[in-house]
Amino acid sequence: MSDSRDASGSGEKPLSDPKSTTTPPTDQGAGSKTSNFTTSGYTGTTTKIAYGVMFGLVIGVLIGLGSFSLRPTSNVEAPSQQSAKAAASEEMAVTWRMASAFQGDVMQLGTGGRRFADMVSKLSDGQFVVQFVEPGGSVPVAGVFDAVRNGDVDAGWALSTYWSNQIPAASFFSGVPFGPPPGEFLAWLEFGGGQEIYDDIYAAYGVRGMPCAVLSADASGWFRKEIKSVRDFRGLKVRYYGLGARVLAKLGAVPTLPSGDVYEALESGALDAAEYATPAIDAQHFFDRVAGHYYFPGWHQQATLVELLISREKWDALSDQQRLLIETGCGDNLQHTLAESEAAQARILADFRAAGVQFHTWSPGLLAQFRKQWLAVVGEESAKDPNFKRAATSLSNFRQNYAVWRDLGYL
Repeated sequence: MSDSRDASGSGEKPLSDPKSTTTPPTDQGAGSKTSNFTTSGYTGTTTKIAYGVMFGLVIGVLIGLGSFSLRPTSNVEAPSQQSAKAAASEEMAVTWRMASAFQGDVMQLGTGGRRFADMVSKLSDGQFVVQFVEPGGSVPVAGVFDAVRNGDVDAGWALSTYWSNQIPAASFFSGVPFGPPPGEFLAWLEFGGGQEIYDDIYAAYGVRGMPCAVLSADASGWFRKEIKSVRDFRGLKVRYYGLGARVLAKLGAVPTLPSGDVYEALESGALDAAEYATPAIDAQHFFDRVAGHYYFPGWHQQATLVELLISREKWDALSDQQRLLIETGCGDNLQHTLAESEAAQARILADFRAAGVQFHTWSPGLLAQFRKQWLAVVGEESAKDPNFKRAATSLSNFRQNYAVWRDLGYL
């Protein structure tokens, strides 16, 4: 900090003017009219005064200059220094394009991506700009991973399960059937070896993935008719994705991903049921208007992690500070999206109930059937893919150990 004191506050006492050394006149008597100040004496005294004043002025100037020179000047930069700093700042500035698999206005899935981009830009004071790129342009939803891998975009925002056809184990990093709730899920990733497996699998593709948003449990879907037994799944056209779809297929359902709008497919009967996301997100799609039976719990997705994708080359080129900006932005986004998701569901469910939606919970018998078929899928995939087996085994072992704390610590 520069010193804002003036010269009088520099610690030096101001010099007073030189005093006159003239002697008071001597009284010569009442009648005398002659002054003691003779012409020569007056001239000599005047000269002394003049020299004294000049001497004082010189000393004052020297002290003033000395005081000024002692002031801190570290904050004062020459124009050339300022220009150099500005040029260096421009060279360090980074702008990334982040392709999203979700529209920016979709609660948490999209708004979480926009929030992350804004957070990084603000934390960096505009020196690291992340541009949120809406889906449907040059990068299709299913092509986000490859676009990041090939360098067509700098980053991606999506769910890892979207690449499960290419990378079967990828589903473990967004959510799997009978998987953990958000807190336990993050604990496995951060401290249970999950992120290490995540990094190893993606490294083979030159990509780095990290959790950057987390949502509450999904609902189990909207059904046009009530499901009373396993037999009701036979031939049922359901919009389920990934591993959850594999489970229902074993019960006779027909997993169907419509090429058009899910709402229209439900309305027309092209779909008999559709699972999408949490109640708050489902509400944005108005499924309650075309399917009146809403099922819980979301056994297929007890938490959903949204991943940030970055090419390894881009990540390695960043400075330590820039990497910290990304990690800090994702960390803040995780707590924000989870809190927002948890807070949003109750009001939406009240609205659905008021609109006449019928809520259903899966019977213990049906949940047992879902779990049985899930374990069969795990066995099949683990036999085919060592990375799938590694991720499944790691998560299962972590959950078994965590169960002691879960059962004792929580109501």
